[in-house]
Amino acid sequence: MPTTSILFYQEKEGDVPVIDWLNNLKSKNRKGFAKCVGRIRQLSSTGHELRRPAADYLRDGIYELRAKHMNTQYRILYFFNGKDIAVLNHSIIKKTSAVPSKDIELAIRRKKKFEQNPEKYTYTGEITNNG
Repeated sequence: MPTTSILFYQEKEGDVPVIDWLNNLKSKNRKGFAKCVGRIRQLSSTGHELRRPAADYLRDGIYELRAKHMNTQYRILYFFNGKDIAVLNHSIIKKTSAVPSKDIELAIRRKKKFEQNPEKYTYTGEITNNG
C-alpha cells in the first residue's frame, strides 16, 4: 500500500494551525503530543483505510484523527486531497461528546480555501523536533 503524504494547511498570513497547536501541546503534555504524532504516522501509513478508534468520518469530506491520553481527548481534523494526500487543517481538545459544529465548519471553510488554491494554503517549511 502506498503511503499517504501528510500536508499541513497554512493560512495566507502564514499561520499553520495544526503545527502551532502541536507545538503548544508538546510544551504542556508530552504524552498527549506523542499520542497525536502517533496517529499522524498511522494516517501516513494507512491513509483511507484508517478507521475507528484511530480515525472517523465527520461530514462534508472532513475526518478526525482520534487520540487520547488519560481523560483528555485530542482531535485533529483533516481531509483528503486526491488519493494519497491528507491535509491536516484544525485541531482541538474535545470537551463534549461530539466534535463541536463550529470546529467542523472551520475545517470545511479551510478545505474549500485549500481546494481553490493548494499552493497558497500548503505549509512548505520544515517541521522541527526541538523543544
